[in-house]
Amino acid sequence: MTAKEPMVVLTAKYSIKETCELLQIHRDSLYKYTHNTCEIKCGWHRRGGRAVKYYLGSEILKFWNKQI
Repeated sequence: MTAKEPMVVLTAKYSIKETCELLQIHRDSLYKYTHNTCEIKCGWHRRGGRAVKYYLGSEILKFWNKQI
């Protein structure tokens, strides 16, 4: 986990890859924090006929602040 606050736009939607890069965590860890411990919430939107997971910038910052 990064010690530096992630630079995000609070209303922007970030992909799994972008969220992991911002927080400097592995995607397996992000999955755990999302599905097992519910420490960070995700949203879903349709792209090309399939559902795609995203994380709001505000959720990323809220999660980061709880971890530090």
